[in-house]
Amino acid sequence: MSRLIVVSNRVNPPADPGVGTAGGLAMALSAALREDKGLWFGWSGHTVEPYTGQLSMQVVGGVTVALLDLDTQDEQEYYNGYANRTLWPLFHYRPDLVNYERSFDEGYERVNTRFAETLLPLIGPDDIIWVQDYHLIPLGRELRKRGVKNRIGFFLHIPWPARRILSTLPRHAELVESMFSYDLVGFQTEDDVEAFTDYAIHDAGAALEKDGVISAYGRRIRARAFPIGIDATDFEATLKSERAELFYKTMLNSQAGRKMLLGVDRLDYSKGLEERFTAYETLLANNPGMHGHLFLLQIATRSRDEVDAYQDLRGRLDNLSGKINGAYATVDWVPLRYVNRAYRRDELAGIYRAADIGLVTPLRDGMNLVAKEYVAAQDPENPGVLVLSQFAGAAEQMKEALIVNPLSREDVSEAVHRGLSMPLKERKRRWESLMENVRRNDVSRWRDDFVACLKTPITELAGVE
Repeated sequence: MSRLIVVSNRVNPPADPGVGTAGGLAMALSAALREDKGLWFGWSGHTVEPYTGQLSMQVVGGVTVALLDLDTQDEQEYYNGYANRTLWPLFHYRPDLVNYERSFDEGYERVNTRFAETLLPLIGPDDIIWVQDYHLIPLGRELRKRGVKNRIGFFLHIPWPARRILSTLPRHAELVESMFSYDLVGFQTEDDVEAFTDYAIHDAGAALEKDGVISAYGRRIRARAFPIGIDATDFEATLKSERAELFYKTMLNSQAGRKMLLGVDRLDYSKGLEERFTAYETLLANNPGMHGHLFLLQIATRSRDEVDAYQDLRGRLDNLSGKINGAYATVDWVPLRYVNRAYRRDELAGIYRAADIGLVTPLRDGMNLVAKEYVAAQDPENPGVLVLSQFAGAAEQMKEALIVNPLSREDVSEAVHRGLSMPLKERKRRWESLMENVRRNDVSRWRDDFVACLKTPITELAGVE
């Protein structure tokens, strides 16, 4: 019997599903693998000296995981270097922040080779292999080099950049060529599929066939959008937990009758936090009658502190939040609550439910599951309003949100104002449509659609929808 083997940079299924943070790969894959009784393979997050290649097998939260330790050089060159200083900013349309060094590239290739060599003995003849995200783009190529004939799929959780952006990367052609070692390449949105196809046709001389099949480099693959979702049923159950109820009531008491705007993000320059703060400042400046009657709670979990761009961002946000509070706060009102810590998923569920406005305004995002969790957390009888960036992948699905250009502070400010004054009937109509989409396009559908398509040979794809 075939298994599903998921491979990702980090393997971190929470032992307690309530502990997971908002959005992210861990919650989605854990929900999928618990049903499939598959294997999750990847880096443990720990380093050892010297590298040994030894695996640790364990069961965490009902998921069987295989963990590999890397060495310090791997961590610096592959993870902190090529993944986070090179590919991440480039794929999020920030070539100005890209730091490319040949040693980063070498570390990236080395770790993908180590993954392939260590994973190889675990692969059964009928297993389906599903590789996740930008850290492991060359892994399919390395497995093919070692004789793996299994069907291998790849899913990109972040945006795929336009070809002119991608072409600024040294050895971009080799990176794209390695994508053609997979049988199926999945993206979050149709826009990403179009960008990938555009590069393949114009820069790799690819031929585009029907049903998303692309021929290049002597191989035929299929590229298709598979928008990821949340485990909607599980999240709705989480809302009924004791901890979710506690945080919901805590937030209501803290609001003291004020309207609450909420942002929940990893502290990252792709999330548009500076622009969000500036838009909120514009709202306060243009609407003095709102002073004292609302506040913005921004939860921004710190990450990648060793990367200079993140240190700089943190400093700018500290200054901007201080400026806003210094200009507008009174003895009994703080307009901006800026929090740099992580909260459990069940805690966030309660916080979401208490928020009148959910602000999800990234400058560029693969999907953004926070948008879907915010919707799932709302009270059907008195739902809040989602303000969503047009550059979030979720915008293709969640059209009943208030869609904004996050680069326009006036656009975001006006959308928030509209959301706060929106009649209950309209709020309920919009929420019902959004929630129906969240339930329909959940994580199980994402998994099932991708795996079904991966299992189907290209010659039969005309019948797969």
